[in-house]
Amino acid sequence: MHWSYSLINAANEILIYANKNNNWSYPTDKALYQAEARFFRAYGYRSLQYLYGDAPWVETIQQPFVLNFTRTPRAELLSHMVDDLKFAVDNLPVNPDAVKPGKLTKWAALHLLAEVYLCQKDYENARKCARQVIDSGYFSLMKERFGAEKGKPGDYFHDLFVENNQNRTSGNQESIWVMQFEYKTVGGGTPSDDWTRRDWLPQYHQLGSFFKICSEYGGRGLAQIAPFKWWIGTKNTNATPEAGNVPDGIFEDTDIRNSEYNFKREWIANQESTKGQRVHITDKYWQNGWLFPAPTKFFFAHDDDLTHTGSYRDRMKFRLSETYLLLAEAYLGLNDADNAAKAVNVVRNRAKASSVSAAQMDMDFLLDERIRELVGEESRRFTLVRTGKYVDRVRKYNEVLRNTVDEHHALWPVPKTIIDANRDIEFPQNPGY
Repeated sequence: MHWSYSLINAANEILIYANKNNNWSYPTDKALYQAEARFFRAYGYRSLQYLYGDAPWVETIQQPFVLNFTRTPRAELLSHMVDDLKFAVDNLPVNPDAVKPGKLTKWAALHLLAEVYLCQKDYENARKCARQVIDSGYFSLMKERFGAEKGKPGDYFHDLFVENNQNRTSGNQESIWVMQFEYKTVGGGTPSDDWTRRDWLPQYHQLGSFFKICSEYGGRGLAQIAPFKWWIGTKNTNATPEAGNVPDGIFEDTDIRNSEYNFKREWIANQESTKGQRVHITDKYWQNGWLFPAPTKFFFAHDDDLTHTGSYRDRMKFRLSETYLLLAEAYLGLNDADNAAKAVNVVRNRAKASSVSAAQMDMDFLLDERIRELVGEESRRFTLVRTGKYVDRVRKYNEVLRNTVDEHHALWPVPKTIIDANRDIEFPQNPGY
């Protein structure tokens, strides 16, 4: 909540002073900076409405300090977000090749607007927004090797996540919005800016007789997130498959998103005394977070700083494959399984996976496809809440929580510090807490 309102406050400050300023370099500058600010205000409220539902709508800097906030209904928040993003669509640059890497364009705003319309269950407008991005002519799914490691072993899906390959300047035509980082550069990021690398990386160094921290294995991980066996499978490991699930998980053999370049399953000891030995992923290692099949899209480390905390590699926030999957979600909302399947098949065909039929196409298949394509990139909880599948999927796949999860868990509890600080008026807690 603190992060969201810090971003929203910064956006509001820009909007206030943009209205006061009368000394612009170009006539279009005022609308441009307002568009950027309103995009980020909507982006801040994106998290709030997913996590808490109703939340205070704030569009100015509060003076004096306010202690009587009320919770704005989620539907009203979404309406404000639509207004902000429409303004951004109308006033952000059109040509992504004419802006500096990381700068927003009309297409980033349309991509986010499609998602917000899906939250409103306005599937027709969501479809239109996603189609505008896809049909713009500026973006395409990468289907050939490119960038910094083009001549090394790998595949084109892996190339998307290689350091320095995220921006269009690398040849990447798939990225719509890229968050900019730069290793050991002033202004290039802080150790806490992007912990995704550490979240998804096992603590292989805990097996000290086999492993020492190295850049080849992604650096030092925390294993705060580990894949479920039902989707990653247990192929090429010693781990026991869960009942009713095949060892291969949800990937087809031909799907490059599950290749050796995109998931590391073979862990070879690098300590001198055991060097070269293969260390099998046992159930114990998996459960403890010491070793599991790890997505290499988050591997990041440099030999001169193997134990640093965050990642300093540019991060794709929106890319075209997700736009296709948002389009498919819109089509499902319109009860058009045929066109939903066509949208998904564009993504699957790029990955060399078989085409899905309209008869197979439903929300569960789409949610599985989002794992195959976007695991670790999407905010999975947001997706499950938006599609109304949070409780259903937790009960089906999470053996730890399946007997305790309830409908009210789709929203987080409001922190007690927020409730107590709003001392001049009652700040309601979410139901069930």
